Amino acid sequence: MNSPKQLLGPMRVAFLVLPPVCVLLGTGTAALTNGPINAVHLVLIFIGALAAHISVNALNEYFDFKSGLDLRTMRTPFSGGSGTLPANPSMARTALNTGLIALAITSLIGLYFSFVRGWALLPLGLLGLVVIVAYTPWLTRYPLLCLIAPGLGFGPLMVMGTDFALTGSYSWTAFFASLVPFFLVSDLLLLNQFPDVEADRSAGRRHLLIVAGNKRSSVVYAAFLLLAYLSIAIGVGLGYLPVLGLLGLLPLVIAVPTAVGAVRYAEKMEKLMPYLGLNVLLNVITPLLLAIGLLIAG
Repeated sequence: MNSPKQLLGPMRVAFLVLPPVCVLLGTGTAALTNGPINAVHLVLIFIGALAAHISVNALNEYFDFKSGLDLRTMRTPFSGGSGTLPANPSMARTALNTGLIALAITSLIGLYFSFVRGWALLPLGLLGLVVIVAYTPWLTRYPLLCLIAPGLGFGPLMVMGTDFALTGSYSWTAFFASLVPFFLVSDLLLLNQFPDVEADRSAGRRHLLIVAGNKRSSVVYAAFLLLAYLSIAIGVGLGYLPVLGLLGLLPLVIAVPTAVGAVRYAEKMEKLMPYLGLNVLLNVITPLLLAIGLLIAG
């Protein structure tokens, strides 16, 4: 009999904070452009988004265990997986089933909204399913795709998908808002790869760090961080985001020293670790503050 901790391990429950924040951001854009929100639809969207993240986490755990990567990775609080499968190899099939069941839940909810809101949502949903299934076994072998896939999933796909499911149409407001988690979450996975470079290389992965090195990758990290906040400023400047959206710029007081630290300590893992923690904080509070600004303005 597997314990609850073992069953929840491959889901990486502690890291499931991004879907609620991204759904809230999409809800904020929908409220701003379309008014009242259907509470039942919002609950379904939340379940679908949470299931999508659980699916990609569980499938990542399964594929990394089967490839042997988990046995070579130095686990940190921010990278290296949950450690559930190396400690309990018999759980591998359970992790796979968890990923597939969660994927099915996301798919069914996506089909429901495609039916009730319009089939224009379908291409977005299909791309999301491809990202979930292909990320670990295939996309991690292509530097550019590996870099942008996480941000694509939590940014344009989740934020704009939420907005469309609530409004039945796409908007520039949702697009500009979605760029914030696009750049931040891409950065989240990028910085979390720094401790795992050698293990990833031995498993056949070929992400940005492997092809460009730590220093250049840290510059890309800093550039993406800048672009996340520029997206807010440009969105407000063009009138697609409200002035209250500038609340999302408040975390710049953390983002600037984080970018400087990431570049400065790109090759010193022990000194880089605190910035991995700050990076997680930025991924949560920036879209959260932007969402709050949108909801107040709406």
